[in-house]
Amino acid sequence: MAFPSYGNTHRSTVTGTRGMIASAHPLASLAGARILLQGGNAFDAAITVASTLNVVEPYMSGIAGNGYMLLYSAEERTIRVLDYVGTSPYGASRDAFRTPEVMDVGIRSGMVPGACGGWMAALDRYGSMSREEIFAPAIELAENGYAVTVKNAHFMAEVAPRLSPTAEKVIMARGRTPLPGEILVQKDLARTFRKVVEGGEEVFYRGEIAQQIAQFCRENDGLITEQDLADFRVEWQEPISAFYKGYEIYCPPPPCSGFQYLETLNILENDELKDLGHNSAESLHLLIEAIRLASADRAEYACLPDSPITGLLSKGYAAAQRERIGSRASVSGGERYTKEKLPGEVIAGDPSEWMRECTTHFDVVDSMGNAVAVTQSIGHPFGSGTILGETGMFLNNFINWFDFLPESPNVIAPHKRIEMCMSPCQIWKDGKVFAVLGTPGSHGILQTTAQVNLNLLEHGMNIQAAIEAPRVRLEHPGTDVGIESRIPSEVRNDLSGRGHDVRLLPDWTALVGGAQGIVIDLDEGTFMGGADPRRDGYAIGI
Repeated sequence: MAFPSYGNTHRSTVTGTRGMIASAHPLASLAGARILLQGGNAFDAAITVASTLNVVEPYMSGIAGNGYMLLYSAEERTIRVLDYVGTSPYGASRDAFRTPEVMDVGIRSGMVPGACGGWMAALDRYGSMSREEIFAPAIELAENGYAVTVKNAHFMAEVAPRLSPTAEKVIMARGRTPLPGEILVQKDLARTFRKVVEGGEEVFYRGEIAQQIAQFCRENDGLITEQDLADFRVEWQEPISAFYKGYEIYCPPPPCSGFQYLETLNILENDELKDLGHNSAESLHLLIEAIRLASADRAEYACLPDSPITGLLSKGYAAAQRERIGSRASVSGGERYTKEKLPGEVIAGDPSEWMRECTTHFDVVDSMGNAVAVTQSIGHPFGSGTILGETGMFLNNFINWFDFLPESPNVIAPHKRIEMCMSPCQIWKDGKVFAVLGTPGSHGILQTTAQVNLNLLEHGMNIQAAIEAPRVRLEHPGTDVGIESRIPSEVRNDLSGRGHDVRLLPDWTALVGGAQGIVIDLDEGTFMGGADPRRDGYAIGI
């Protein structure tokens, strides 16, 4: 099965025979390739990439953040989910936040960090190299500094107002954010990584680092305590999946909200989107309406203790949802749970009748057949905006992902798991891994992932073309849809005529994500990697 050649690409495609890394920064991809060349496996390389991204994209993800891994072990012949999303602190409640804004920025906006526990759990189960070898690239770049890219500089300057005094000391050491080509040094972070190399999960959650985190929070009106950290546990889970035209697509289970893109694809499976034309007005209308239906279900069901996932992903329910799509734009309630509904707003469906039927992303594959897809984040840019004392770690702000409305199933509460939009993806064909992919982008993850899947599986694009193709994003309540301006004006005008409130986006905008992906030629065993030019993404094959 040769790689598809269809689809124009802004960048050349990348191929490999011994392994492939696709990540959000060239230095992180290079660090992962270095580990593979040294004899490490995909799991070793994944943690190298994760820790290196902490250094070179400090505003996107890090060791004090959270995430999911979707891992396939060729030796075990199993696909598993590693959930390392922390809970809210025991002290978190609606009363602990004077206003919803306090949930967004500052020390109180942080969830219990899960990334360190996830990284260590993956290495303990599947790693083949020492922690010293795996963290070496990240430590080198943090200790000696790295040259800031144009997009690094733009992101940092844009969100500098979020930074606390402890963060300004690092990011604004020159009295301003760094310019392209200037060196950013993070010596405190390098020291923290060395402690993790020496002490593993124990030092982070019950040892010296835990004490530093808890003390800083006590002294600065934070909520995370020693008990919160000591009680953190990762979860190994079984993935959920749905079939789309012979391909099986996997993602983590609720409260991960990846089932939204699985439901979107289910709704569209019996439409011949290829015949309608890629990004034609008719195909985009169907896509937009399917996203609105699936998004309403996600807001309603993702955080329920017994989410009706079997019904939500059944083909019968998908057919019933497809019947709800008409010729005109429907009204969306937006990406978050809302109590007051808009006139004519799309509400969640009822999947009970079908219950009997059964922001960074990176991917790594190796020559042994192992495959890892990882989506992890610290929330908004620079997370809470706070570096935890002298640890060099930006605390996440995932408290903001909770709702403040008491009626919401995702309402803030003590020691609670959260609905989480991060959702890495694996696609299988004939019992083998065909592709690993994903994207950052908040709730847009669930829309972009569906579009990249359709570009690959419906329209036959190669992975780079599938990632580069112009995208849409539904973000605001009503009939709003953001559309990259590379989609022709006649298509946009047609959608407007169907009642869609078209909002023009730039040609290449990070608002629609920054996807990465790898496709495997099932006959040759070779790899093709794709990375998103909307951010600093780079794929490297060996």
